[in-house]
Amino acid sequence: QVQLVESGGGLVQPGGSLRLSCAASGRTFSSYAMGWFRQAPGKEREFVATISGTVSGSGGSTYYLDSVKGRFTITRDNAKNTVYLQMNSLKPEDTAVYYCAASRYYRSSNSVSDYGYWGQGTQVTVSS
Repeated sequence: QVQLVESGGGLVQPGGSLRLSCAASGRTFSSYAMGWFRQAPGKEREFVATISGTVSGSGGSTYYLDSVKGRFTITRDNAKNTVYLQMNSLKPEDTAVYYCAASRYYRSSNSVSDYGYWGQGTQVTVSS
């Protein structure tokens, strides 16, 4: 059973930064893609960023929601079984609960259905 524990959310002013972390346990971390999704009140869960698995030092390709490109960066540290989401130049419309997800596959994906494991979510609020 895969367990995902997120941290790093909070309240930040517009233009500020936050870094979300997601610690994974329960299976070989490096081989599988990881993703970040978010859900705002009254809206469906939305893809934010994904990073593919890595094998023998290769892989780690990334893909982003258009509205966060250039502002958010997803990375992974396989030695620590942790994936990160660095969020810069935050906007009020980024306010949501952010979820870490572990894919069933090596390849990166923006589809909710490709992810079999989810964290509990962490609140990110961007407001002055």
